[in-house]
Amino acid sequence: MLLKLSMAKTLERYHKSSYGLIESQQSLDDERSSYLECLKLKSRVEVLQQSQRHLQGEDLGKFGVRELDQLECVLDASLNRIRSKQTQHMFEQLSGLQRKEKDLMDINRALRKKLAARPQVFFEPLAANNSSHIRYNSQVAQNNAEGFSQNVNAILPAWMH
Repeated sequence: MLLKLSMAKTLERYHKSSYGLIESQQSLDDERSSYLECLKLKSRVEVLQQSQRHLQGEDLGKFGVRELDQLECVLDASLNRIRSKQTQHMFEQLSGLQRKEKDLMDINRALRKKLAARPQVFFEPLAANNSSHIRYNSQVAQNNAEGFSQNVNAILPAWMH
């Protein structure tokens, strides 16, 4: 049993030394590739920052006529894309507003028809007194108002309540 235990320890040490070297070699390779990738990304960031400065009109002193013309073309193309997207967005908003306007006009038309179909008597003259005073009939007005609000709720979309 003691022999098995010492044999297991020996094998364990052998595996650590043999495979440990392989693992350490792989970690060194990974570290090198990560470092190279970091350098590439760092240089890419510098190039992009320089390009951004050029597009903002900074550091243009060393540019020749050809480079300035190319930069102008890039800026014109970018500006055209921006204007195109802005125009498209405005047309989409306009068409949405036109749809809402049409819907509201239809609702308004339906409400006017319903209002025209209702009797317009809310007041009645006093029977006991022939003076020009008019008594308000609250029951008729209340019934008309309740019916009108129910009809409006049936016609109007939920966002208008």
